[in-house]
Amino acid sequence: MALVVQKYGGTSVGTVERIRSVAERIARTFDDGNEVVVIVSAMSGETNRLVALANEVCEFPSEREYDVLVSTGEQVTIALLSMCLQSMGYQAKSYLGSQIPMITDSTHAKARIKSIQDKKIRADLAQETIVICAGFQGVEENGAITTLGRGGSDTSAVAIAAALKADVCEIYTDVDGVYTTDPRMVPEARKIEKISYEEMLEMASLGAKVLQIRSVEFAKKYGVVIHVRSSFDDSQGTLVTKEDEEMETVLVSGIAFNKDEAKISILGVPDQPGIAAQIFSPLTESNITVDMIIQNVSSEGKTDMTFTVPKTDSKMALQIIEPVAQAIGARGTSSDTAISKISIIGVGMRSHAGVASRMFESLSKEGINIEMISTSEIKISCVISDKYTELAVRVLHEAFGLNREE
Repeated sequence: MALVVQKYGGTSVGTVERIRSVAERIARTFDDGNEVVVIVSAMSGETNRLVALANEVCEFPSEREYDVLVSTGEQVTIALLSMCLQSMGYQAKSYLGSQIPMITDSTHAKARIKSIQDKKIRADLAQETIVICAGFQGVEENGAITTLGRGGSDTSAVAIAAALKADVCEIYTDVDGVYTTDPRMVPEARKIEKISYEEMLEMASLGAKVLQIRSVEFAKKYGVVIHVRSSFDDSQGTLVTKEDEEMETVLVSGIAFNKDEAKISILGVPDQPGIAAQIFSPLTESNITVDMIIQNVSSEGKTDMTFTVPKTDSKMALQIIEPVAQAIGARGTSSDTAISKISIIGVGMRSHAGVASRMFESLSKEGINIEMISTSEIKISCVISDKYTELAVRVLHEAFGLNREE
């Protein structure tokens, strides 16, 4: 007997018909002799509807009441799914995050999980009951409802799988696995059978939307095997697991891209100690995440400093940086939102040389100029003009042999 944790996203439970289909899949898993715990999201579009209602009531709703409101979406889904399973002759019981309970810190709208009490779930499993849990939500120690941020149901599922020491955590979504790149952009993209936690973390942080990054961090920390699958067919998906020797033989596993960043430059920065802290500390205080940073030193004792931030934060970042640039005696500032970050990812980079040169040569042959470069042990990222995004992804996908074999 295996303990299987399954998570179904909003699209998978978006209608009553789809909830029935999910119930049938859960029943098949149970009938195969497994213990089953299910985590579900709100029905597709429901969280957006609730957020819109909050914004109609007031411009800046309190985060505490925001969590009370948006957490109701999952309550509907767990009740409907439990009812459906019961009507099919199965024992099923639903739990809100506060009933499990899943204890979080007190940071509303983006809470972090502190602990999960598994006593009730284990007691139900012992009685051959299918347990249905609300994703995305928890409760802080004083009893207030909290939510984990958008995409938090993935994190809920992996955290519960870790607490229960489940054999596998199946994440059901509207795609049938993790692909070498977005198949909507590159039809030749192929599904990856197995990918390491490190590679998946990089892909999630670089724009791949299949898994929420915090869920992968949890899985890596606690050794939870994730199986990304489609809720609309029975095909095998992608296993996200610890790195093995076979993975290292693959040079590049995937190509990621992100068009949601902006580039900000400060020109003529004095080249002296403490300047970088003066520039970036105000951004940190405003909770603006800085990604790539490059600095060019000129012969006049001045430097040009360029960095990227989320596109949604670019206007605020520029407003913060302009007075700082003036105060330190810089020559001026500039910004560019028409950029894209293209990244190649693969644990095989650790043991193979020449990866970067192949990437740069491939882009050069297509006349694509590289504006910024960032590297890590298993990733190389380049900032380019966003009009070349699709061309760059296609070229690199082919250059590293990732196209599906006909």
